Amino acid sequence: MPALNPLPNHLRPRREKLFGDGRPRPLDRNAKVRIMTFARALMRKTEKGKHYGQVTAKALAVLEALLWGFHNSQSGLCFPSYEKIAERAGCARSYVAECIKALEDASILSWVNRIKRVRERCEDLFGHNGSRVRVVRTSNGYQFRDPMIATRPASLSISSKTELPSGTTIQDSISSLTAPAPPVFDPDSPLNRALMRLGTALGAVT
Repeated sequence: MPALNPLPNHLRPRREKLFGDGRPRPLDRNAKVRIMTFARALMRKTEKGKHYGQVTAKALAVLEALLWGFHNSQSGLCFPSYEKIAERAGCARSYVAECIKALEDASILSWVNRIKRVRERCEDLFGHNGSRVRVVRTSNGYQFRDPMIATRPASLSISSKTELPSGTTIQDSISSLTAPAPPVFDPDSPLNRALMRLGTALGAVT
């Protein structure tokens, strides 16, 4: 269950900056439906006097635009501009940043800064033409959290009903493995000779 009182901005870790596509995460249709269902559940009232919950109707529209309008199910890429998100969600651009922040606070999505290197012409101190490389921010790369995977214990990451059903050859091969044979004592090894000398010396002392 996501925290209802997220950390303030000055206590949050710095936003990660990545070259290229960020951290894409493929999602099939069922995963997207689970994410939308989880978001709708967070629209219920959480405090007395409020007409909405942790997720507002505008935030839900932004999430729907990201998932169904821009996210590539196979590659996991999702990096639209605020203008494109606002156009798809039917809201003002100023609402997009607020909605994305609310969705991140609800642990529904996260994002990284996508950056790239741009080479541009310039002049040095002596007026000679040259070039320099500048790092610029392009857009945000979004990734979404599947609530089923996020809440599944690590011990259940492999289901015995699907990937390893009972009675399979995998389990038979594992159960038929014999215990390894105990190591053979080698009196000629340097370590064993040193231990034997140490035992002889201790016996002489006693």
